[in-house]
Amino acid sequence: MAAPSGGVNCEEFAEFQLMAAHVSRDRVIKNCIAQTSAVVKHLREEREKNLDDLTLLKQLRKEQTKLKWMQSELNVEEVVNDRSWKVFNERCRIHFKPPKNE
Repeated sequence: MAAPSGGVNCEEFAEFQLMAAHVSRDRVIKNCIAQTSAVVKHLREEREKNLDDLTLLKQLRKEQTKLKWMQSELNVEEVVNDRSWKVFNERCRIHFKPPKNE
């Protein structure tokens, strides 16, 4: 995999910018979801042990809200990716056909 040259063509743009950016953002969001899910699981276990701790309940709710936002962000990322590929295909379809593993 070579780095793109000074004048970026459709193939280089698809390979180095569009695909790489989507994969990178997807990986980061999923990593955040996994970490937050682990925190939520731990807080739930602690909450079951101590039902009277309101601070723990507030922290659990805060982490659950964060988890929902991150899951929502993953859905937004999917929409952004779909729209980006649609525009790319409209502009570059006569020059380059990207692989099907979008």
